[in-house]
Amino acid sequence: MAPVISHPVGQQTSVRPTTACEIARQPATGWLKEDSIAGGVLIVLVLTGLQRLIGFVRSLLFCRWLEPDQLGQWDVAWGFLMLAAPLAVLSLPGTFGRYLEHYKAAGQLRVFLCRTAVVCLGLALVACGLLLAMPAAFSWIIFGSDAQQQLIAPLAGSLLAVIAYNYLISLLTSLRTMRLVAVLETVNSASFALAGGLLVYCWQPSAASAIVAYGAASLLCVVAATGWMQTIWRHAPQITPAIPQREFWAKLLPFAGWIMLVNLLTNLFSIADRYLIAQLAPGDSQSRLALVGQYHSARVLPLLLASLASMLAAMILPHLSRDWEAGSRQQVSRRMNLGLKLLGLSLTAASAVLLLGAPLLFRLAFAGKYQQGLDILPWTLLSGVWFGAAALAQMYLWCAERAGKACLATALGLAVSVVLNLLLLPRLGLQGVVLSAAAANLTMLAAVLWFSCRLGLRVDRGVWLALAAPAALCVSPVAALAVVTIVGWFSFRRQWHN
Repeated sequence: MAPVISHPVGQQTSVRPTTACEIARQPATGWLKEDSIAGGVLIVLVLTGLQRLIGFVRSLLFCRWLEPDQLGQWDVAWGFLMLAAPLAVLSLPGTFGRYLEHYKAAGQLRVFLCRTAVVCLGLALVACGLLLAMPAAFSWIIFGSDAQQQLIAPLAGSLLAVIAYNYLISLLTSLRTMRLVAVLETVNSASFALAGGLLVYCWQPSAASAIVAYGAASLLCVVAATGWMQTIWRHAPQITPAIPQREFWAKLLPFAGWIMLVNLLTNLFSIADRYLIAQLAPGDSQSRLALVGQYHSARVLPLLLASLASMLAAMILPHLSRDWEAGSRQQVSRRMNLGLKLLGLSLTAASAVLLLGAPLLFRLAFAGKYQQGLDILPWTLLSGVWFGAAALAQMYLWCAERAGKACLATALGLAVSVVLNLLLLPRLGLQGVVLSAAAANLTMLAAVLWFSCRLGLRVDRGVWLALAAPAALCVSPVAALAVVTIVGWFSFRRQWHN
């Protein structure tokens, strides 16, 4: 029998129900504890640097152990996964950062998770079913021939795992558990490198090994996070009645549409040239995919530089946003000018140093199999510098809340890439591809700066010099270092800051 608790006469007690907002504010513990902005940025920077190092080593091993045509197959397959994963689920996980906290505060987090998870799962199964039902058609679409039908089944399985992994990362990021996100991303990168290396070296040196390893790494992280997902579910009780389906999707789908457009343009810009090589380059399917492999080897170093530029852009955005909200547009322009000059000159100098050591890298690490990649390396490095500068310059458009302008700039670059590849690829081969890539990245950079200038950005003459300096990479690395020295001296002189 339960004890009877007596209260003094005349004193009333009441139990106030816990509100949805109070539950939303209840602190989580352990790995699910919310991280501060500063702490989250520090953790992400450290582990992101580790991820880049792991990815670089993995790329070196793939280039060494895979033949050019197999490397090309993996490159095209990976590009397909990056493009198809968000499209297959209509970019719904991309809405989490904007709307998850809204439904969490309203006590409807379980409804939000259930509905988005069910729809994403259904769409993912449909996409995978289409791949399995039409292997010949998708082999032509992805690889340019029906000779790679055996890769479609591994691709379908990996696609399902990647979609689940993206859902998980989007959810944990929206919950601001940056430590857990950074750890999972690092585990994913390390497990992919380990599994990919083992399968390529011990099983078969083919694209199938890389595809299976990538899907397995994503699945491993999803399984490992099962316990944390259960904890999230337990801490998300349903407090208020579920919002009607029509009202729920009317809020999410328009925002998801914009995110899907951004993802589509960004991913198409990244993979369009390799897709066109696989479809339109002279020769049979194997020779075209081997050409993609050569191009892949020439992009290993530039992608490393571009990723560093993207990290810098993410780091500088909060500072720009603070100045913007304070109304200090001149300070925003000064920070952007300084960032673009430092980025352009430092990446150009780094590219020149990499060019000096590239012959040794391609001969030893790449086993001398990618001479064409070495020949076009100056052009891919040039494209990487301009791509990084465009990523940094776009931060001004984000501050001005003009995401549509950033999409338009990417679309212009994509159009230039496709048109020039159609004209130059059949005639010049890989040289035409890298010329098209350089023109596309320059177009995107110029468009971003033009839109930004119309919105108030003041670009000094030193910035134009710093952004033109990478062109010297196509002359020689020594010439590029000389240009960096001269341009650096001129661009930072006080009279050039106008």
